[in-house]
This record gives sequence, C-alpha cells and structure tokens, in this order.
Amino acid sequence: MVNCPEPHPLRHWIPYKLLSSEGQLLFRWLYLADEPLNAPFFEDTRQRCLQHPFNAGSPAVISSLDGLINMAQTVPSVAPSAFIFHVSRCGSTLLAQLLSLNNRHIVLSEVPLLDTVLRLSDNEKNVPARQQGQAFQAILRLLSQPRTGQETHVFVKLDSWHILAYETIRRLYPTTPFVLLYRAPDAVLRSHRNQRGMQAIPGLIPAEFIGSPLGLVTGMDLDVYMAYVLQRYFEAMLAVAEKDANCLLINYQADGMTMMHELIPFLQLTLTEADYAAMEDRCGYHGKYPDREFTAENPVAEFSTYLQPALLLYHQLEEKRLQPVSSLCH
Repeated sequence: MVNCPEPHPLRHWIPYKLLSSEGQLLFRWLYLADEPLNAPFFEDTRQRCLQHPFNAGSPAVISSLDGLINMAQTVPSVAPSAFIFHVSRCGSTLLAQLLSLNNRHIVLSEVPLLDTVLRLSDNEKNVPARQQGQAFQAILRLLSQPRTGQETHVFVKLDSWHILAYETIRRLYPTTPFVLLYRAPDAVLRSHRNQRGMQAIPGLIPAEFIGSPLGLVTGMDLDVYMAYVLQRYFEAMLAVAEKDANCLLINYQADGMTMMHELIPFLQLTLTEADYAAMEDRCGYHGKYPDREFTAENPVAEFSTYLQPALLLYHQLEEKRLQPVSSLCH
C-alpha cells in the first residue's frame, strides 16, 4: 500500500492524449475528480470526465514528453501487479471488471494512450526506443497514483495486439506477472462477426505492428483477415509461454469465477467473502455491458480452411497449459 498523507498536486490528473506540434510530442491531461477507474474500458471513464469544467474549458493542460517523464518521478505510485494479454472476446473485460470490484485495486482497461506510445516507433520515427519506454512507464506511473491511500494493486489490461509487443513490455517490467488469456479461434471469429473490433478490420492496426506486409491484408475478406490476426496472436502467446516462467495461461470459460479461481493463486491475491460475493454477482452480467444479463453462447464448431493455422496453435496452447506445473509457463 502507498501512503498518501499529503495529497499530491497531480493526484486527480492523468495524461490521456498524445498531440504532435511542429515535430514535438505533447500530452494533454485529464482531470478525474473523484471518478473511479472501474469502467469496462478506460474510454468510458474519459468520456464521463470530459464533462468536468476543468476538462471542458480552455486552455487545455498540456505538457512535453520530457515534462511528462519528469513529473512521473514525483508522484506516489503503485507498481503494476499484472499485465493481462488476450486475443479479444475471451473474457478479459469481465476479469478486469471482477478485479475492479475491490477498492484496493486500480484497473486500467485498454488505455488508448498506452497503445499510442507502444506504437510510436510506427508513427514517430524520431522517438528513440529508450525514450518510448520511459514515456510508457511514466504514463503508467501517473495512471497508477493512489487516490484514496488504500490502493495496493494495479492491473493493466492491454489491447489484444499488444501481445505482439511482448518483448518491449517484458523489458520494461522484467518481474511483473503476465496473464495470457485466449479462446478457441472459431468462437472469437463468431463474436467479431457480430461486432468487429479494430483488430478485425484491415488497416486500423498498422500492418507493421501486426507483422504482415501491407499487400497481404489489402482487400482481404474480413473473416480471413481476422483468422490471420488470431494466428499471429496465438504464435506470439505460444512463444511467450515457452520462454517466460512468470506467466499464466487461461483458456476462456463462460463462468468468469472459474477463470478468477485460476488467477487468484497465481497473483497471490487476498480476498474476503464479500469480495467473492460481489464477483459472483457481477458474473451474472455481460463483461462489457454491466447492465445486461449474461447469456452463455451455444458454440457451433467451425472448420473453415483459413482457420486451421489458428486452430492448430490454439491446441498447442492448450497442451502447454495442461502440462505439469514444472513447465516454464504455469
């Protein structure tokens, strides 16, 4: 726990947006007031906070990259307890929501600014890798400020494509546990057919980041493209599971508590009966839409040819997960 006897001037302020002016990187700040960071996605919190007079008025609060890095060194901050990687549509949002029910937990769910900084090498070629890492760490420190003095844990749920940035994040956080959450690729694909995310539409995530030449994805069928993306995700997860001893593989389960019971001992979390009761209740609702009751799907297996590489990798991940505890990845 980080004690905050004296409120820090930045306690309710966080950077949230990257701007570029005449080749200089600038960061716009957001005043949180007393808004908790417990929404299914960080963007939900941002939208609510923009209505506050400090954010709606002018002038905007802006800092340089060097200023951001320097300010981050002055704030009290809770170190990250875990990074959650996932392949999308696999229960990661629900897990984050369950973790957020405890007021000692700060849960950062798919923060756009962290994604922007991770992809700076694609967008801003003049930013050295070292400074990119410093910016990522500074933003995370500022997002992880204790605002009540009771906070003990920070959980960072990344965007699905960030598994492809594993090396960068592990270099920045060499001892932090990583959680790798996945699901059968045909089930993920069916979910994206209903509502496609950024990663399911060619061009929204740079081809350089996905690891595919631009010519390969231009004009691709959306299902074929998503199957390729899932193949890349599973390849990356399998590589991490083979070499990283401080990670946990979790396969999707419709019952969120089943996944939580795998996560809790791995992260050595101490929870009360009230915590468990709150989690059980939250599991009755949709991960992304807390006001909607959850209805489990009746899966229908799909064996399209373009899914076969991803399915093969999925089964390899399952074999890895079910290996004895002595394997590298728990």
